[in-house]
Amino acid sequence: MGLTAGIVGLPNVGKSTLFNAITKANVLAANYPFATIEPNVGIVEVPDKRVDKLVEIYKPKKVIKTSFEFRDIAGLVRGASKGEGLGNQFLSHIRTTDAIVQVVRCFEDDEVIHVDGNVNPLRDIETILIELIFADIEVIEKRLPKIRKRAQLKTEKEAVYEYDLLNKLLEHLKDERPIRSYDLNKGEKELIKNYAFLTAKPMIYVCNVAEEDLNNMDNLYIKQVEEHAKKELADTVIISAKIEQELQELGLEERQEYMKELGIKTSGLDQLIHVSYETLGLKTFFTGGEQEVRAWTFRAGMKAPECAGIIHSDFEKGFIRAETIHYDDLVNAGSEAKAKEQGKFRLEGKNYIAKDGDIFHFRFNI
Repeated sequence: MGLTAGIVGLPNVGKSTLFNAITKANVLAANYPFATIEPNVGIVEVPDKRVDKLVEIYKPKKVIKTSFEFRDIAGLVRGASKGEGLGNQFLSHIRTTDAIVQVVRCFEDDEVIHVDGNVNPLRDIETILIELIFADIEVIEKRLPKIRKRAQLKTEKEAVYEYDLLNKLLEHLKDERPIRSYDLNKGEKELIKNYAFLTAKPMIYVCNVAEEDLNNMDNLYIKQVEEHAKKELADTVIISAKIEQELQELGLEERQEYMKELGIKTSGLDQLIHVSYETLGLKTFFTGGEQEVRAWTFRAGMKAPECAGIIHSDFEKGFIRAETIHYDDLVNAGSEAKAKEQGKFRLEGKNYIAKDGDIFHFRFNI
């Protein structure tokens, strides 16, 4: 299943540098606004040590890890919702993403200009939030007149329901609060899905810091962003985009040695990918055999037939059962044969809710 996170932020906060590191791509990273115009797209493998262990067990001819798409989107400026800068392009590109990764500048550097003159993370966050809020307000205000009469006549329950909800969301937005902070029930979430509201998307804040601040818990800028994120129930990742780009240019051993010197156990990019997964409620199941070991992404709560459908729609249509073993049980047993002897293989039906780490062999009939 294709999942996408859009990397956004004001000009010159380190978006393109971070994107370069994520994808090992040579994207233009220039010290002026709008160095990125079209959204650069990069597919990155999701690091998962379990795949390596499965390769040891199955010894397959082919290995495919699950992946995640990141898009580097043009820098936003104040007034984007009214078309300033590259506003309209920026907003349309965000609408097609599943989550927003907002890079926030948390470092001082006189040689890198700031579009607003000085470094102020909370002001930068507010600038983007307000523009996204304005864009969502515009969507609602265009929709309300189209359903007002039907809602007022109360002849259509759906119209009444939609009209009331949109008005509540409108007031919420006018209080400068994102839709993701509104307590939506399952039905309401389903209703607004097609609107692709920008402020309804999950937000991850990336604090882009200088090298010396990677392990500095006293950085005031980081504290400000973390406190703001907590209020929104959002996650925060601390990264030095410059260091991450340098790490990607090194071989595996050199990279590990450099990380050791820096005092970091996990790269910021790996942290970002895992946090993105958690934020979107994503899990991983596996398929394995002599031909191929592969990791697949699914959403928490999906049932076995839905997971089968991720591989191929025919698998879901003709689903019979899923022969299942959990990763931990397979590793402990050492092989599928021994796992079967130990009674760890299960036959699961249509109502089985998939778990992270499940290894499936789907049986189907069309």
